Amino acid sequence: MYPFTDRFMSNAENVEFLKATMMGPNAMRVSEELSSHLKIDENMRVLDLGCGQGLSTLFLVKKYGASVFAADLWISPTENYERFRSLGIDDKAVPISVDATKGLPFANGYFDLLFGVDAYHHFGDTEEMLPSLIPFVKKGGYIAVAIPGIKYEFGENVPDEMKPFWNDEVARTIHSLEWWKELWSRAKGIEILDIREMLCCNQTWDEWHTAYWEGIEEDIKMRKAENGNYYNLIQMIARVI
Repeated sequence: MYPFTDRFMSNAENVEFLKATMMGPNAMRVSEELSSHLKIDENMRVLDLGCGQGLSTLFLVKKYGASVFAADLWISPTENYERFRSLGIDDKAVPISVDATKGLPFANGYFDLLFGVDAYHHFGDTEEMLPSLIPFVKKGGYIAVAIPGIKYEFGENVPDEMKPFWNDEVARTIHSLEWWKELWSRAKGIEILDIREMLCCNQTWDEWHTAYWEGIEEDIKMRKAENGNYYNLIQMIARVI
């Protein structure tokens, strides 16, 4: 299921690149599993929303030849442009700074696909967000996101081993598959095609925990404490109708 990522990671220099650019569970591998449920080609225009340092963008350009708008709030477009240029994908990857909660600077119906990995949970937890994004995707196009989640809602019963890592921000952004399914089902103008737990969860978390990201030690402690009992990865795919 992951031939592109496995081939990329067979090179030691590429592994170092991943360690320097990952901002969550290995976005390249997550992108490869998510995209395996889609039909993407070189004629498509893709919005990579919450692209981080561009691993998902790199994947979409290199594997499919798609034209990608790499949009992020935390990473500057100049930094991503320099990275894209060094990777030889700057002709197909357009870096842009956006805050999805304040609207996007694109024409309605501009994209064939809105794609998001390891990011949507940070801003997509409100009933208003998905309806605000749907107009930017042409009818018949797709919205596909993959995010960290939990196997069930904790509510007021946070497991003891998770309490040291469970703050208001985590409680706001990390939810179960059923929670996300219910939220997305309220949106008009889409048909939900697929919501499932992802197979790459453990592998992508293991790869993420080799990263050079500042503060990674706390995330490693969290995963050791949860011991595979609570966290998962969730993918959601909808078609615009």
